[in-house]
Amino acid sequence: MNFLINKRKWLLLAIDFAVYSVVFFATVCLQYYSSTAKEFNLTASLINYLIFAFFIFAARFALRNYSNVWRYANSLVFLKMVVADFVGGVAALVLTYILKQFYLGIWLILSTIAMCNVATLLTRFAYQEMYKRSRLGSKENSESEKINVAIVGAGQVGYLLADELLCNKKSQYTPVCFIDRDKEKVGSRVLGLVVYGDDNTVYTKLSSLQVKEIFIALPKISSERTKALNDFYSAAGYKVKLYALPIDDSENKGENKRVLRELRIEDLLFRNGLEVADSDMPAFYRDKVVLVTGGGGSIGSELCRQIAKCSPKKLIIFDIYENNAYDIEQELIRAYGKRLNLQVEIGSVRDVARLDAVFSNYRPDIVFHAAAHKHVPLMEHSNAEAVKNNVMGTYNTANMAEKYGTKKFILVSTDKAVNPTNVMGASKRMCEMVVQCRVDSATTFSAVRFGNVLGSNGSVIPLFKRQIEAGGPITITDKRVIRYFMTIPEAAGLVMQAGAMAKRNELFVLDMGKPIKIVDLAENMIKLSGLVPYRDIDIQEIGLRPGEKLYEELLMKTENLDKTENDTIFIERDAPLTREEVEEKLRILCDAVRENEGSICASAIKEAMMAVVPTFRPPEVVNSKAQNSEEMRLASTV
Repeated sequence: MNFLINKRKWLLLAIDFAVYSVVFFATVCLQYYSSTAKEFNLTASLINYLIFAFFIFAARFALRNYSNVWRYANSLVFLKMVVADFVGGVAALVLTYILKQFYLGIWLILSTIAMCNVATLLTRFAYQEMYKRSRLGSKENSESEKINVAIVGAGQVGYLLADELLCNKKSQYTPVCFIDRDKEKVGSRVLGLVVYGDDNTVYTKLSSLQVKEIFIALPKISSERTKALNDFYSAAGYKVKLYALPIDDSENKGENKRVLRELRIEDLLFRNGLEVADSDMPAFYRDKVVLVTGGGGSIGSELCRQIAKCSPKKLIIFDIYENNAYDIEQELIRAYGKRLNLQVEIGSVRDVARLDAVFSNYRPDIVFHAAAHKHVPLMEHSNAEAVKNNVMGTYNTANMAEKYGTKKFILVSTDKAVNPTNVMGASKRMCEMVVQCRVDSATTFSAVRFGNVLGSNGSVIPLFKRQIEAGGPITITDKRVIRYFMTIPEAAGLVMQAGAMAKRNELFVLDMGKPIKIVDLAENMIKLSGLVPYRDIDIQEIGLRPGEKLYEELLMKTENLDKTENDTIFIERDAPLTREEVEEKLRILCDAVRENEGSICASAIKEAMMAVVPTFRPPEVVNSKAQNSEEMRLASTV
């Protein structure tokens, strides 16, 4: 392959040298033979020819003009060729003047250089055009087999997509027009394709062009705009796709490259994507030993992906469920090979001896504690397990972090810890207390709260997908239910950013925008499947589950928050308890668990949880006042 590349490079260089030679001498001869004032001086011309050739081609090599793949060259690449010839020409003029070899005259030299440059660029344009025609002329996909598409967005992104589709002989799509709301572009042509406006008359034009699919190719597009475009075109029977970055970073393979993909519910979050990471964050994790508990879970595995990008000294994945841990291990091995120092350890945060062995062996600099039971109804029933795994698991891991000199410990928490109405939320609030009370520790402890994560294990998205595939109905607990949502990469990015900026026992919260009605989520998922809600797929209410409330309380109570350098991350002003107070609460919980070991679901454990978490209230109390809450009003305005 390298031989072929070098061969092409030397062939291109030979062609350019031939073009330069022909144009140089043709221009010089034409000028001298048309003039009677001077005689043609071959020696002087050759000296100038060699000097200018050396400097022009040296400048081209310096600007890497021969490293480009010219069939894909853009205007910047062509501009670099012009700059190289200009710089080389000026340098040659200076040298010929110094050496007193300046025989041809400045205007003749400048016109000759310009003609050489134009001729070289023309060969590039001719090559690009021949390449495009050869690709378009391929019989691999005849025009009759291709699908006509319209591209929304006649800017740079739309241009790149159209050019890619037109030049790719394997593409099954043929772009036939652009659609844009910019009135200055409407009626003009891009790549020979007409640009139409985005009003209602566009349906007729698309029908006449036999368009089957619509591709959205806009540089920055809000979820509201994406939803509006999807509703507008899908209502007329067009399939809509998005030319954008993958939502799941694992699909992007570390490349900041747009792909043509199906619309997903993450694209319709009713808010813009959250920027939770900054350019300084990778440096913080570089050359650190990082341990992720629950590293095989939805958040934990994404944390591992993002940590791996930061070149850690070592990454340890700790999880009780070996299948998930194995999956993320293999994914990271495929992506990084031996460049990533990776270790997987199977074990439970409930097992103090196993934790001690892991910490003593690896001595992690940073710990992300994502291991937890999180399913609300299951934890209502198996409430002792919520205490053992969530509360005591956090206590055990935090103790090991202090014992072995971990610099930072970041707890992954949830918005369900805010005035909880269920055991799971209350257990996470206790976890926050466990880490917040350690103000005297050499280890920096912090916690991060965020809302529901789209597509995570146990979330509504996988459930709704399965129900749609089965033909319905989609079941929701109550059509009034609202939740805050974020994507998995957003959640992991927040935790990473918070870990980097943590200084001492902060409780970080995220501005997640407006809450979303679960029924709207269900309706949009049905539409994205090409079906009609309540006609093709029904939506049925089945009643609230144990411990469930109609809304999660607003994280952004501005009077209780301090700003950080990131506009989306805030710090909750929450006075921590003392270690002694937290130890007493843990004693009450452990006694309740020990005294009810023979019970499947003991009310005494829930009562103990209410005693140690003062903000824990029955869901009926919260739900009875839901309609008057600020959160429900926000959701109604979406």
